[in-house]
Amino acid sequence: MESIELDTTDLRLLDLLQTDASLSNQALAERAHVSPPTCLRRIKRLHDLGLVERQVALLRPDRLAQLQGHGLTAFLEVTLDRQGAEMLDAFEARAVADGAVQQCWRVAPGPDFMLVVHTPDMPGYLALTQRLFTGDANVRNVKAFFGVKRAKFDTKVPLAPVKQVQTAIK
Repeated sequence: MESIELDTTDLRLLDLLQTDASLSNQALAERAHVSPPTCLRRIKRLHDLGLVERQVALLRPDRLAQLQGHGLTAFLEVTLDRQGAEMLDAFEARAVADGAVQQCWRVAPGPDFMLVVHTPDMPGYLALTQRLFTGDANVRNVKAFFGVKRAKFDTKVPLAPVKQVQTAIK
């Protein structure tokens, strides 16, 4: 595996992209204190290295709720009866393919998976449970927690100081 080194400028660009990926190349260059061609080249390199997974728009649920209702957010602990690699992979594939599943985590210890799901309402949640759990004989237990207020939501990944990054990514 090749060694990847990041410098302060790379980390600054990654941080800027995490904060607002809609900034123009000119604006990014100004904020990162580099020329626009250098900025463009470095951002392309960061993408090519696979450090940027994708760029998306984050929607404001409170504003959308005025148009389509709040919906239902649930946090689900899922425990399987058998935890062989094939069984874990099969459940994970079904979960990530479902549009209502926003996040799917394999976790330990405790349950095998934690899911964050969003449905329009309780009947939508019931349909999700029937799709993912009812027909799967390997699902032993599902414990649901329903979101009543989102106090914080962030997508930023904390970035380590340059010295740590240069030695950690090899």
